Amino acid sequence: MRKSTIYIFLITLLVCFSGCEKKLEELYNDPDLTTQPSIEKFFTEILNNDRMRSSYWDVRTITVMHTGIYSQSVGYINNANVYQQNPGYTQDRWNSFYSPAAGMGGVMAHYRSIEATYAGIEDDALKKQMNVFVQAARVVMLDQASQMVDLWGDIPFTEAGSINLSGNIVKAKFDAAPDVYRYILDGLKTAADYFAFAQLNAETQNSFNRQDILLGGKTDQWLRYANSLRLRLLMRISFYDEETARQEVNTILSNPTVYPLIDGGGSYDPLKSDILLQPLTNYTDNLNNALTELFNYSAPGYLLNDVMLPAEDPRVAVLFDKYGRVVNDQFVPNTGYKGLPPTLNANEQLQQLGNYSILDSTTFLLNSKLPGIVLTAPEIQFDIAEAYERWGGGDAKTAYQTAIRQSVQFYFYLHNLNRLAGTASVVPDEKQMEYFLNHQSVAYVGTKAEKLRKVWIQKWVHYGFLQSGQSWAEQRRTNTPALTFLPSSLPGFENPPTRFIYPSSETAFNPNYSTVKEKDFRDRKIFWDVK
Repeated sequence: MRKSTIYIFLITLLVCFSGCEKKLEELYNDPDLTTQPSIEKFFTEILNNDRMRSSYWDVRTITVMHTGIYSQSVGYINNANVYQQNPGYTQDRWNSFYSPAAGMGGVMAHYRSIEATYAGIEDDALKKQMNVFVQAARVVMLDQASQMVDLWGDIPFTEAGSINLSGNIVKAKFDAAPDVYRYILDGLKTAADYFAFAQLNAETQNSFNRQDILLGGKTDQWLRYANSLRLRLLMRISFYDEETARQEVNTILSNPTVYPLIDGGGSYDPLKSDILLQPLTNYTDNLNNALTELFNYSAPGYLLNDVMLPAEDPRVAVLFDKYGRVVNDQFVPNTGYKGLPPTLNANEQLQQLGNYSILDSTTFLLNSKLPGIVLTAPEIQFDIAEAYERWGGGDAKTAYQTAIRQSVQFYFYLHNLNRLAGTASVVPDEKQMEYFLNHQSVAYVGTKAEKLRKVWIQKWVHYGFLQSGQSWAEQRRTNTPALTFLPSSLPGFENPPTRFIYPSSETAFNPNYSTVKEKDFRDRKIFWDVK
C-alpha cells in the first residue's frame, strides 16, 4: 500500500487555529491585494479536494473498506474484521473536512478563512463582487457538511473553525444533526437565491472562471447545484419530516424556471450537465491499486447476480469484465458474468476469485480520466420520480425512465473517457433501451410500494461504488435493497454499522464530546434513518 500523504491532526475539532491561518495567509496572499488574503485562492483550495475526486486514498480507505462494503457497492472478502471501522482512516476522513491537509481540502478551515477575509473588505463594490466566491464556497462546504452528518450524526459545525478575539482555539460544541441539516437547507436556499440574480463585472467573471475548477465560473450551474443538492437532502429527510420535505420539494418541482435543477434537460450530456470534478491535468494515476490491494475489484454479487443480469442491463458490459482463471499457465476466460457472493466465507472467496467477474478495467481500474462525481442528473431524476410517486404533482414514470436512460449514458461516458481500449463503446440504441425499460424487473408497473422499490433499486445501481457514501445513506434511509451479510466472527462487529464512531481527536481532546458520548455507538441510527 502506498504511503499516505495525510497527516493525522491530534487536535480538537476546531481546525482554523491561528498558526495554520497565518501560514495560509502567507501562501495565498493576492499580490494585487497585499493587505489581505485572497478569497479567490482559498476558494480554489476548497475545490482542489481529493475527497471530491475519484482518488486513490479516498477510495482505498473509505469506499473500499467502509461505505462500499456497507452498501455492497463493491465486492469484498469476509475477513473477521470486515465490518470493523478503521480508526486511522476515519480520523483522516474527519480531518479532511476540518483541517487543511495535502490534497484533502480542509473545507471548513478554508471556508472560515474566506468568511474572515470577506468581512474585512471595506470597499462595498469589491465586497459585492467577491460574494460570488463566498456563495460558491458555501455550497461546497454545505455539501461536504451534509456528508459528515450522514456518516457520524451530530458534528461540530456552527462553532467549528472559529477563533475568539485573543486567538485561542475555541472548543467547538457538537450541533444536533437535524439542526445542521436545517442550517444546510437554509444556506443552500440563500446561495440559490444569490446565483439566480448574480451579476459580475468582467474582471470578477474572469477571475471566477479561472479559479472555479469545478464549474468553470458558470453561475447557472452553481444555481442548479444548490437547488439539486437541496432536493437531495430534502428527500433524505422525507421519512423523518415528511411534511416539510413534501412542501419544499413541491415548491422546487412546480417552479422549474425559478428552481432549475441538474436534470439533464432535453439533451443529456454528463460533461455539460453533471457536477463533476475533473482530474488535475498532470494526473496519471488510476484506481487499480485502491481496488486490488484488498481484493475489492470483484463484482458485487447481489448487484450483478440479482439485479443487473436478470434484467439484461446494458450497463453490465461497461461496469464489469468476465475475468477468468489461470489453468496450466494459460488464462481461461469465464464464459459469462457472475458476481462474488457476499455470503461465502473468506477462504471460499479467495480460492474462487477467478470464477467471478471484476470491475471493468477500462471504466474503472485503469482509467486515469475518471472525474470526481459530485452530483448527477440521473440521481435527481430518481429523486423526482420518488417525489411524484409519493406525493403526486407530476409523471413519476417519465422521471424514472429518464433517470435510467441517463444512467446508461453516464456509465458509457465514463467508459469512453479512457481511450486506451481503442474504439469507443456505442451507447445502446432506442430499441435496446425500450427492451430494457420494459423488462419485468425494471418496468414501471405494480403497486406504489413496488414502484418505489424499483426507483430505489435503480438509484442504488446508479450510485455504484464511486458514490458509495450516497449509496449507503440511501440504503439506510429506504432499507432498499434488503442486503444479506455474512455475520463476522469478531465479537461486537458481527454486522455492518449504521454510522461511524467519533475519531480519537474528539473523544480524547474535545471536552464537548461528553454531550454526544451516549450516542457514540456503531449501531445508533442517523436521525433521518427512521423507516
